[in-house]
Amino acid sequence: MSQRQTRSRGKGWFRRNLDRYFPERQLHLRTEGRVSFIRFSRRAQLGIIVVLCAFGGWTGFASVSYFLHDIVLGSKENQIASARLAYRSVLSEVAGYQNRFLDMTRNLEEDHALMLDLVEQNTALQQNLSSVRSKLTTTESDRNEIIKARERLKGELSGIQSRMQSLMDRNFALQDTLDTTETGLSAVLSERNKARSDMGDMRGQITQLETRLAGIQDSQLDAVARLTDHTVANIDSIENVVDLTGLDIDRLLRAGASAPEGQGGPFIEVRPDGAVAGHLEARLTNLEGYLEQWETLQTIMRMLPLTAPLDHYYITNRYGKRRDPFNKKWAMHYGLDLGSSLKTSVFATSPGIVTYVGWKGRYGRMVEVNHGAGLKTRYGHLHKILVKKGQKLAYREKVGLLGNTGRSTGAHLHYEVLFSERPQDPSKFIGAGRHVFKE
Repeated sequence: MSQRQTRSRGKGWFRRNLDRYFPERQLHLRTEGRVSFIRFSRRAQLGIIVVLCAFGGWTGFASVSYFLHDIVLGSKENQIASARLAYRSVLSEVAGYQNRFLDMTRNLEEDHALMLDLVEQNTALQQNLSSVRSKLTTTESDRNEIIKARERLKGELSGIQSRMQSLMDRNFALQDTLDTTETGLSAVLSERNKARSDMGDMRGQITQLETRLAGIQDSQLDAVARLTDHTVANIDSIENVVDLTGLDIDRLLRAGASAPEGQGGPFIEVRPDGAVAGHLEARLTNLEGYLEQWETLQTIMRMLPLTAPLDHYYITNRYGKRRDPFNKKWAMHYGLDLGSSLKTSVFATSPGIVTYVGWKGRYGRMVEVNHGAGLKTRYGHLHKILVKKGQKLAYREKVGLLGNTGRSTGAHLHYEVLFSERPQDPSKFIGAGRHVFKE
């Protein structure tokens, strides 16, 4: 069986099935005795089926997307809850460290009070010891007097002996009391020495903690100082680039500054205290000011047109006073003429918004781009324009093709840079851009 016969049979089968399942149908309508009908051809029936299938598929897709969105949202909420738990755990650890430090401080105060009590007890015991020694001296003198009296009064020997015995008993009792007192004093001295040793250990631990804290604060101050120096160096570098363009940095910052509205209140100057933390806070405040200035300058840098609008070019006429190429009279030239091949791509030299597109007198076909902060660039004598008014342009996005339209002696690009509607020398911006890319 040939391929043609196979194809013809397949077509015949397909047509038979279409005639069988999709015959021409008619919908009869009867109104006030009149009969009318609506025909549904085979194509119309197939179209209705396709529309219904598409609607069913879209409904299924939307339902599945809705359920999947709930699942993704649930997983994100779980991640947020995990992050909150981790943050609370860190806060609890910090609170634990603070409680430990407070406990150590209270223990140190209790040990100091105990040491003072021991010193007072030692002073009282020494006073008691002095009293006992004075009593012992008095007893010894009494004994000597008794001995002398015994020699003088031999007749009263028995009485004197009895008195002597009583005095000896008293002496022994006093000796026992003295021994007991010396033992207690030794125990008190040992306890005092132990308390002094413990207090010295605690003072050593406190000194170590204070040393570690001072080291941490010094490292933080060094880090802030390094970051401040680096930020100041970056600010100086950006200001040097702006100086190379010939622009006034203060006017440029005022034109590009944008502070949020709805602010106010009394001025209360922040004065740091004399502690190390106060110095660190002052340095952080100073660093924050430098960082805000750096961010503003970076925003300005992104607006500056620091590159040439052509990849390959040669300068045919510079900015400033020149002889007009048509009448040979002296005139001011407020742009930079860049020569290159016809229909060479012309690029935007900085991000911005297209504010003018079309024919502009002696400029020919021209494009004007507003970059913000009062900066604009113009591209004249174009062969073709590739952008529209109001279009947002990225850096190095193509705006048109180099041409020879308007008041021109040959294919070239007339390139202008304006700041606050005043022309600037584009070659200074291109030179500053080379300085930036060299760094």
